[in-house]
Amino acid sequence: MTPAARLAAAIEVLDRIAAEAAPADGVLKAWGRDHRFAGSGDRRAIAERVYQSLRGQARARAWLGEDGRALALNSLASEGAEIDALFTGDGHGPAPLTADERARLAVQPAWPDYALAGVQPFVAEALKARFGADWIAEGEALTQPRAPLDLRVNPLRGGMEAALRLLAQDEHKPEPTPWSAWGLRLPPSQSRDIQQSRAWKTGWVEVQDEASQIAAALAGAEPGMTVVDYCAGGGGKTLALAAMMKGRGRLIACDVHGKRLAHLPERLERAGAKAEVRKAGYHGEGTEDLEGQADLVFVDAPCSGSGTWRRHPEGAWRLTPETVDRLSALQAEILARACRLVKPGGRLLYATCSVLAQENDAVASAFAGSHPDFRPLPITRAAQTPALTDAGRQRLAELSGPGHTLQLTPRRAGTDGFFLALYERLP
Repeated sequence: MTPAARLAAAIEVLDRIAAEAAPADGVLKAWGRDHRFAGSGDRRAIAERVYQSLRGQARARAWLGEDGRALALNSLASEGAEIDALFTGDGHGPAPLTADERARLAVQPAWPDYALAGVQPFVAEALKARFGADWIAEGEALTQPRAPLDLRVNPLRGGMEAALRLLAQDEHKPEPTPWSAWGLRLPPSQSRDIQQSRAWKTGWVEVQDEASQIAAALAGAEPGMTVVDYCAGGGGKTLALAAMMKGRGRLIACDVHGKRLAHLPERLERAGAKAEVRKAGYHGEGTEDLEGQADLVFVDAPCSGSGTWRRHPEGAWRLTPETVDRLSALQAEILARACRLVKPGGRLLYATCSVLAQENDAVASAFAGSHPDFRPLPITRAAQTPALTDAGRQRLAELSGPGHTLQLTPRRAGTDGFFLALYERLP
């Protein structure tokens, strides 16, 4: 494919992403299946243009428009590309620039603050309230750079050094993550096809962002415990908790969506881990036998996903205030149901992959106010675990202070955006 044809394909994919409200990676895969003539180099170039265009969508919308063509034009202009040579209308290339497009491109606007941060105006206000003077830098780190790929070494299979040797057989050369003692990090350029590697296929590593690894470490699962992963989803944290339990104890993975749990038994088998997998009802049905029984309940609640926008930039412009309102109410309901499973002296961890206070601090604060039988558990106390590095314990102490809540962000920690709050049930 010519560069112009690749560009036209990227514009087509961008328009499909908007029309279908579907994940970008899924739309790209579907486009590839429908266009078998496109080689691997073509598909890679198209994907790179799509993601770069999505990361710049805040500026594109403030300057050129919101359709795929406008997003692609903005990404090219930011590179200083020779736009006229691509927009000729020849062959399979995009149509020539219109007079309006030329006029807009000729005068770059003074960017509004929300466009500098790469977010919608209402999200900009939320970031201002949460991060103060640093909010634009936090937004940029959340939406602009391409994220690395983090792996978690599975100690049920073996140690870090053996995992590194196995990864090297497939020419993967990750570096240790700074905070998680079991984490490895691949730069974006080396992150393709990890699931085709021997290390992944044999369960030695799992794909898991370091923020999620930190949350699992702070949860404090130990051998012999009864542990409930209340909103297990695909089971990434279930596998991390199973590794901490070393195959001893009772681990239950629950979710209201059976499809999300469908592949968890296969993942458990590959990792050499054990867990009960349960589909729960929307009001907690199916977990009644666990009430007051769990040493640990981990609640990774459904959320906006704002902490993952560097991986899924299409989501940054789909979120609405109404969705955040709905999610925060749901999160409070889920937390109130899940806490019933914690036994006296047991631990409760609430988490989201969000950076919005309405889903995080506000939900945690409301829970504490309505559940006097739970007391805050300081992050620094929970951080005394070998699953974290010394540098990790120090950094978490800096971020959390003496408190029981922790907000990780790409700018603060080099991780996805992730929030957690820790509690203990009074004896």
